[in-house]
Amino acid sequence: MKLSSWMKGAMLVTVSALLIFVIMILGGLAFTWNISEGGTEWNAPIQTISDSLVFDGTAYSFTGEDFLEDGCWAMLLDEEGKMVWSFHKPEDVPEKYALTDVAAFARWYLNDYPVRCWVREDGLLVVGSPKGSVWKQDFSMDLQDLLQLPFWVLGFFLLALGCVLGLAWLVLRRWFRQEQRQRDAARSNWINGVSHDIRTPLSVVMGYAAQLESAPDLAPEHRRRACAIRAQSQVIRDLVNDLNLTMRLDCEMQPLRRESIQPEVFLRQIGADFLNGGMAEGFDFEIQLPETPLPLLLADPFLLRRAVNNLLTNCVRHNGPDTTICMGARAEGRTLLLWVEGGTAREEPPSVPRPLEEDGGAAHGTGLRLVAQIAAAHGGRAVFCGGTPCRCELWLPLQ
Repeated sequence: MKLSSWMKGAMLVTVSALLIFVIMILGGLAFTWNISEGGTEWNAPIQTISDSLVFDGTAYSFTGEDFLEDGCWAMLLDEEGKMVWSFHKPEDVPEKYALTDVAAFARWYLNDYPVRCWVREDGLLVVGSPKGSVWKQDFSMDLQDLLQLPFWVLGFFLLALGCVLGLAWLVLRRWFRQEQRQRDAARSNWINGVSHDIRTPLSVVMGYAAQLESAPDLAPEHRRRACAIRAQSQVIRDLVNDLNLTMRLDCEMQPLRRESIQPEVFLRQIGADFLNGGMAEGFDFEIQLPETPLPLLLADPFLLRRAVNNLLTNCVRHNGPDTTICMGARAEGRTLLLWVEGGTAREEPPSVPRPLEEDGGAAHGTGLRLVAQIAAAHGGRAVFCGGTPCRCELWLPLQ
């Protein structure tokens, strides 16, 4: 793996971890804000401040100045609401309070001063902070809300997990697409270059072989060899074309030029070309079609013809003369079943077919793989069954 890929992976993990951390922190703050009682711990604990205020029988002594921040003050009210002690009390704070006044500021503000209260044996201790220094708001939560805490945690965890997975999916998808495009472009350029380099000398070989084959003074043995050279050169040419088409289908670079095709007419044309081309010489060829017309098929006629020709060529190459090759089609619901059978001699009984690999195995090269790719490009599938007879099926969606 390249160093850049490791760096990208490390960055992705780092960003994901930070995202989870931030979301969980925000979730904790949101939950704290939801159950908060207004922030009653903006200073030292009020009980600590109360313990610093001691009455010796005649006067109060206070040693908690260090517990109060700048601008904070304190005072002690007796049971009648009268102030009996104070520390840095602002002038606009009254010295006597009624019961309703105490009830009003006990949890809120006293003349806009945020205050806290602590009940002592000798009265009520009030500790205040500067105006505008603390925001107080009443929040309450019953037991039912407290029981929802695990669901809060689980919800924010799932949210964080979903965000991380979504981010990873988007980023990795973009990276993989870029790398796939680069690989596809490099492979396409390489295959096109090799194909071009092969076609030029191959054309020369085929031309000279055809000239030798047609020479009147050539010995029969040499004519047979020239014919074999030309035929094998055509095989190489077809393999190169199949390789190019396979690559284009793999990279989704082959456009589909769909047309409405009548299956019966299409198969009869292929059969006629197959017979007139001389490939069926020595073979028994049959076409099986239903009596009722088949529905129209929306497909690329060039690619579909290529797939059927590959199946017919495969039957010829891998079987000897006196073999039956059968081609046919029928409708199966909203699907057209198109098949090619070959490899059954007339005197041999058929046997149960056995499944083959999707690409037809090493012996078939790119031929059957190309058939499967063409079927998949049309939204269908190819099924290959070996044995006697060898049967290849194309299942294509009807229009």
